Amino acid sequence: MTKLAASNLGTYQKVIRRRKEKVRGHHTNYPYKVIEITPPPKSLRVRCFTPNLQCGESVMIEGQTYTISAVTHRYQLRKGKYEPSEKRLDVLSTGRHILNLYLESLLEQS
Repeated sequence: MTKLAASNLGTYQKVIRRRKEKVRGHHTNYPYKVIEITPPPKSLRVRCFTPNLQCGESVMIEGQTYTISAVTHRYQLRKGKYEPSEKRLDVLSTGRHILNLYLESLLEQS
């Protein structure tokens, strides 16, 4: 077997495993680019989380709790089809999120 054929076989086996996991309903972790949006924005690098994250959920990163403000899925057109290119989480520290909610309620009351 040539080196190229062995490489293609390995890729094929990974695709088959992923398809089987989807069929069985197993949730694997997916990479998200995580950005803390408190000015100035700060990158928290790429982290792996479950695929069904939503706004308002809490996530733990390096021992600190963050609240998700936005989940963005970007797609790129390749060969006539849109393919996922990036998943991004915009997060705030939980303390900052609670402070923002309090300040918004004060603003509404005035």
